[in-house]
Amino acid sequence: MLSAYLSKRFRQAKRRTGIVSLLSKASTLGVMLGVTVLIIALSVINGFEQQLEERLLSVVPHVSYQAPYEPIDNWPKKVEQLEQHPNILAATPEINLTAMVQYKGKLKATQLKAVIPRLHQKVSGIGAYIQGKNIAQLKQNEIVLGKKIAQSLGAIIGDRITILVANQHADKPLAAPKRLSLELVGIINMGGPVDESLALTHLNALQNTLGLSLSQVTGLRAKVDNIFQAHDIAMNAGQSLTDLVYVNSWFRTQGSLYQDIQMVRTIVFLVVFLIIAVASFNIVSSMVMEVKEKQASIAILKTMGAKDSTIFATFALQGITYAAIGAFIGTAVGVLLAINLPDLFNAAFVEANSNPLAGVYFVEFLPSKLIWSDIIITLTVTLVLALLASVYPAWQATKTNPAQVLGNS
Repeated sequence: MLSAYLSKRFRQAKRRTGIVSLLSKASTLGVMLGVTVLIIALSVINGFEQQLEERLLSVVPHVSYQAPYEPIDNWPKKVEQLEQHPNILAATPEINLTAMVQYKGKLKATQLKAVIPRLHQKVSGIGAYIQGKNIAQLKQNEIVLGKKIAQSLGAIIGDRITILVANQHADKPLAAPKRLSLELVGIINMGGPVDESLALTHLNALQNTLGLSLSQVTGLRAKVDNIFQAHDIAMNAGQSLTDLVYVNSWFRTQGSLYQDIQMVRTIVFLVVFLIIAVASFNIVSSMVMEVKEKQASIAILKTMGAKDSTIFATFALQGITYAAIGAFIGTAVGVLLAINLPDLFNAAFVEANSNPLAGVYFVEFLPSKLIWSDIIITLTVTLVLALLASVYPAWQATKTNPAQVLGNS
């Protein structure tokens, strides 16, 4: 308690001096800015990771099995086999191919996916991003297009769209493509690359067009209970299939994005951590000057019987206080900005029609998610660094010789 009282008195007295006050305030400001930036940066990275899991991974296949040559026969039995695996929540058949969408003379390439609507909802959350008809009600003569595809074609809901599919089983390599006329009943408005590439139609429509039977498909898709174990689950569950298939998981299609997010998290934490470390160790210079300035006071305290431990604790507490003030103010500012960051981003860019994320990432807004463990770690690391930075000046204070200092005064 005596150390805390002395530390407070020294801080109050310090305000009347110039350079020491400036250095201590600069150190506090540096810590505050470092903590603020770290909390905001980690919140944005956490937000992107959350959106990756909740948006993108709810749409892209967790696990898929694609037939490279011959179609998969008797898909109901294969789906049943996959669903018997303990880590697979649901499975469904699909036909995936690259096709051309034609409307009024305009053409656009698309990744055409034919699904069974009632089953597709079990493995995909794409229905939440479809404007227009509910995907569960999708009929054989209907199609859903990504927003960017529809915009490039100038098509709206209700128009008739022509799908051009390569005639893979024709005798001549350059045979005319097969045509399929479908009604546009929905628009995928998810944001990002999905809007530019994806089209959905009923499985039966493509089965008829490709000459497949009702029990034949070109792919199977599964949803797993642990997305971070998707590849291992895919390989393990795929052993029950007798067909020749390519085994894929979201790690192969979107894994680089997830790895990039984790790499950016590590780099940001290290860089901002070094900024906080530099700001914390700036406390050393201000504390050394303060110890030199307070030598007379230290000498008087020693002659009055103050122990070295009391002197050490006084100045160590002084350094920690400088950092703690900056850390807690920085935390408050960082949390406040992180909570309101999406709204601030929208006000600055989206409303001004200059969104830098539009069409680049899988989201067109700046996500933010606060994780309190990150804040606790940030505060703990900052205070530990401040304590380490205060050790040397506090130790120097205990070495003050009262006779020498008072004798020269």
